[in-house]
Amino acid sequence: MKNNVMISLISIQYQEDEKSETELLTKASLTQFGESYVISYEDTETTGFEGSITTITIYKNESASIVRKGTANSVLSLETGKKHYCQYETPYGSMQIGIYTHKIENDIAESGKLYLKYTLDINSSHLSDNEIVMKIN
Repeated sequence: MKNNVMISLISIQYQEDEKSETELLTKASLTQFGESYVISYEDTETTGFEGSITTITIYKNESASIVRKGTANSVLSLETGKKHYCQYETPYGSMQIGIYTHKIENDIAESGKLYLKYTLDINSSHLSDNEIVMKIN
């Protein structure tokens, strides 16, 4: 199954006592492979990664990956209850980050919703708590 869809993506970031939120409404492709879903979309100026393509792959409620290619390149691996180390490249330089996944709620088949909650750190120093809320139409 491959469909062209519209997605509403809200990215919430908590750093110290500050909360920042970005919202993206864009066209995306949605493909299902067995129990996995692949969502791919072009980033815009709104996300800060204009010129990049982001692909999110989700397997059940167990794992996900967020791959960004273009002006910024990164591969984030998310697995509930586990920490992974990932390379994160930006136009300003490259860094290794730790990502600990608190929750993956994959309800794409039933309601078209995806929720990811994770914590990022650099050199074992807390960077931010993050949430991604996606609605697929």
